[in-house]
Amino acid sequence: MTDTTIAVLVGSLRSDSVNRKLAELLAARAPEGVTVEIVDGLGQIPFYNEDIDNPSDIPASAAALREQVGSADRVLAVTPEYNGTMPAVLNNAIDWLSRPYGAGAMVGKPFGVVGATPTPYGGKWAHEDTARSARIAGATVVEDVTVSQSAVDVDVLTDPDVLERLARAVRTLVEHDTAAAAA
Repeated sequence: MTDTTIAVLVGSLRSDSVNRKLAELLAARAPEGVTVEIVDGLGQIPFYNEDIDNPSDIPASAAALREQVGSADRVLAVTPEYNGTMPAVLNNAIDWLSRPYGAGAMVGKPFGVVGATPTPYGGKWAHEDTARSARIAGATVVEDVTVSQSAVDVDVLTDPDVLERLARAVRTLVEHDTAAAAA
């Protein structure tokens, strides 16, 4: 694998979040040549408002988000499911990353979504909604990079099958050839 940077958006703000821990595991176990950077500070970004999205008023936290994701080669969301959809903090990050329209920080970037949640559905709906929103924001959603895992049935932080599926998701995201996929 060539040198690749993956920006990770964690959908949970909770300090003891399983999904945050999964993101940290992915960073610690990244394949050679791959840097997994967790984007911190999503909780400090104000809700998207076009009135403050201009060079003179853009909040520093939103500008930092755009810069970090814009300089990454790939984007990965690691998220639970809240009330049958993606958490507001993740939706807000994607809103900021989608602007300016057609030229946002995620445009053309391979994007995947993984995560765990303590429901029987494993975050399936949140992951579908996140992928759809990222696609609308211009990202190239890599369909083979979806790991929805129920945290009820196994310890997702130690289960070898879950960890292998997550590692495979990262490899698939890194190996995705955007040019070939567009052809």
